[in-house]
Amino acid sequence: MKITSARVIVCSPGRNFVTLKIETDEGLTGIGDATLNGRELAVVSYLTEHVIPCLIGRDAHQIEDIWQYLYKGAYWRRGPVTMSAIAAVDTALWDIKAKAANLPLYQLLGGRSRTGVMVYGHANGKDIAQTVDEVLRYKEMGYQAIRAQSGIPGLDKVYGVGKGTLFYEPADADLPSEHDWSSEKYLLHTPRLFDAVRQAVGSDIHLLHDVHHRLTPIEAARLGKSLEPYHLFWIEDATPAENQEAFRLIRQHTTTPLAVGEIFNTLWDCKDLIQNQLIDYIRATVVHAGGITHLRRIADFAAMYQVRTGCHGATDLSPVCMGAALHFDTWVPNFGVQEYMRHTEATDEVFPHAYSFNKGFMYCGDAVGHGVDIDEKLAAKYPYQRAYLPVNRLAHDGTLWNW
Repeated sequence: MKITSARVIVCSPGRNFVTLKIETDEGLTGIGDATLNGRELAVVSYLTEHVIPCLIGRDAHQIEDIWQYLYKGAYWRRGPVTMSAIAAVDTALWDIKAKAANLPLYQLLGGRSRTGVMVYGHANGKDIAQTVDEVLRYKEMGYQAIRAQSGIPGLDKVYGVGKGTLFYEPADADLPSEHDWSSEKYLLHTPRLFDAVRQAVGSDIHLLHDVHHRLTPIEAARLGKSLEPYHLFWIEDATPAENQEAFRLIRQHTTTPLAVGEIFNTLWDCKDLIQNQLIDYIRATVVHAGGITHLRRIADFAAMYQVRTGCHGATDLSPVCMGAALHFDTWVPNFGVQEYMRHTEATDEVFPHAYSFNKGFMYCGDAVGHGVDIDEKLAAKYPYQRAYLPVNRLAHDGTLWNW
């Protein structure tokens, strides 16, 4: 089965998505997500100018060989642009292979390891009271795991707190908006948030929190220790992970579980974290970690050290990635949880899909392939709109900080 053509589709039904569509001489097609939030057109160019010409005429069944060709053959390895492009090809080829077998994708990976995929939702509020209300609303919707984020007194804009509910898109401006930040205000406020949330929901709901890389290792250790009474499911991205050894300091001071990895691109970004058991959950995802082929390798390596998966699943990943992730989650033996942010109605119309939500769990469905398609005519009605993620500056002196 030869690849005859491939093209990139860019659309913006509420936010930008990049989709690769591969066609074969047997009439089967597959799609893969190539979205890199805030740098979308860099991946478009990489695919169009450098990857697609190399795909034409290749055997679509040779997923592993094509993956190695695109990774090793480029010489300049890794990085978010390269790995997002490889992921798009890989996901589309898995979609095609599963369609050729007339099976849902999870069957080709090895079949089910679970009946459903536990997901967590995002409860965000401008203050503690509103966040508590949102947590209770998610509980009423059946969620068993809920991420809680709150505005902080004295700070104008804070990550995770959007203008509305259920939907949150941080890439909010044609040029980067600037937010202010104070670690000390945050460290004083966050334990109060979880004290109120835990009192409201009781002990049965899993609670999660995203630090979003903004603390130093010792500050993160302080946060983890202060949150121990509220037995969180995890704190995410406690400190920037370029220095994997930094997590050792956090680990020495707290038993609060640690999750990291949404911006990781390969196994090498998390090898030391996993083998030294410095984290509990690895959050690498299909689109940014080289597709299903490479994410399987990360998960298998993590399983040796009892590290579980907790794949990123915000709205900067298209329904194509979500569909592929849910098939992966259904199979992977060391599954932990899946992030799930709801897409807008317009996005769901552009990307019809087989997956569904019910009482805190997602189900990938039994459609052949990964179960997600794209309506190209409808997608064309939503042209690309440049959008940047914000940047952070310290409130007291304006120093650029981690957003």
